[in-house]
Amino acid sequence: MNEPTRSNEAPIAAGVASPGATDPRRRAKVAALVSTGVFMASLDLFIVNVAFPDIAASFSGSSLGGLSWVLNAYAIVFAAALVPAGRWFDRVGRRRGFLGGVALFGVASAVCAAAPSLEVLVAARVLQAVGAAMLLPTSLGLLLPEYAPEQRAGAVALWSAVGGVAAAAGPPIGGLLVELSWRWVFLVNVPIALAAVLIGRSLLVERRDPHPGPTPDLLGAGVLAGAVALLTWGIVEAPDHGWLGARTLVGAAAALVLAAAFIARSRHHAAPVVPPEIIRRRAFAFSTSASLLFYVAFSAMLLNGVLVLSGVWGYSTLETGFGLVPGPAMAALVASRGGGLGARFGQRNVAALGALVFAIGGFIPFTQLTDDPAYVTAFLPGMLVGGFGVGLVLPSMAGAAFGGLPPALMSTGIAVFSVARQVGSALGVALLVAVLGDLAGGGAEAAKHGYLLQVGVALAAGLVALGIRTEPVAASAISPADAELERELEAEEFAPVPVALPAELRA
Repeated sequence: MNEPTRSNEAPIAAGVASPGATDPRRRAKVAALVSTGVFMASLDLFIVNVAFPDIAASFSGSSLGGLSWVLNAYAIVFAAALVPAGRWFDRVGRRRGFLGGVALFGVASAVCAAAPSLEVLVAARVLQAVGAAMLLPTSLGLLLPEYAPEQRAGAVALWSAVGGVAAAAGPPIGGLLVELSWRWVFLVNVPIALAAVLIGRSLLVERRDPHPGPTPDLLGAGVLAGAVALLTWGIVEAPDHGWLGARTLVGAAAALVLAAAFIARSRHHAAPVVPPEIIRRRAFAFSTSASLLFYVAFSAMLLNGVLVLSGVWGYSTLETGFGLVPGPAMAALVASRGGGLGARFGQRNVAALGALVFAIGGFIPFTQLTDDPAYVTAFLPGMLVGGFGVGLVLPSMAGAAFGGLPPALMSTGIAVFSVARQVGSALGVALLVAVLGDLAGGGAEAAKHGYLLQVGVALAAGLVALGIRTEPVAASAISPADAELERELEAEEFAPVPVALPAELRA
């Protein structure tokens, strides 16, 4: 850690301005480079979502549960790896973590594109998740030091907008690529990753935390991943083996054992994945719990959207992609104002209202949906209303979670909050796959059960949000970099979550 500094290595913590902060051309290059990496990882989620019907058709002999792991494996591994990866590369170097993450993501994408079997595809998706977990937390740490303190708010806004752009651009781009082949949605990442690594090697400056603290709890991260994987597996398999069947109960019991082991380890490890002092803060605990539930409902909504358009109504992949655009676009538009509404009316009130609006967005197609295509009357209103609710929930949940955290816990809190999002996404996919698996071939009536799941879990998220009590931190205790990281998360949450389309429910 005390090795001599080379020409492209300057061990300084994120938030400390570098000499490059006065060079607008260098700032623009670094911003473009790290944004490209983040955009690639975010875009991949929504592209894979749109491509899933074609992926399912290629592996038609696979089970519904097996197909869902193409997406669930990504969410689970990303959730488990995000915090340890961020802390680890704070120690050994953020440049190293970013370039390594981009390279791994590119290689894994190539394997995905060439995958001869479902098992190979799932394994490659796991590698993609590890790469994304490496590049996302390190990208902002590389970007901020390139800007003077008074310019960093704009830098974070630019970095944060990448997820929203990817969410809106993903469906149409995915639809266009799938017209060639679903393998192109992965193959397109390879030249982008290669170019980013080649440019980044000479452009980026190494940065690391001069006081990194104890080694991250990698074993605890693995235990957490195992617990979530077993729980998800049990839910996915339940329709085939019974909710009280031996396999389901064993999976649930094993998940509980691992969860208990994870909690016990977190209490005693010097650098736990989820620090107990964060969970003891009421605002953070309730906001994170509500966000987990909300993402269960959110992923259910996305799955049903794909199901209705491509499975029930027979839309092409390209038509499905463009049909999904209004929801993310509305969410991005509203969320740009959502933070201000939370500050004016109270974060918990806006979050609870947003969850209610999102539930209404699911209730509209529940009452209007039929097997006959009716996009304007039965689908579009629910997408717009639901997107409006998402735009209210995301910034207010983040504001409530981080408004009371001291600077020392801010970056860890961001990572833990992101973990909850990914866990909720995986559980939402698993629950909806279970619901739709019981109703295979049910068309619009099956999709209505999925929308009911969305409504119920969204209302539960709103009730939990009402338990938020803000714990303000004195303004003098919050550094500009910490405040920017808080704003970063609010907008970053526009990034889509992966969902799976059951092959049995395609028309």
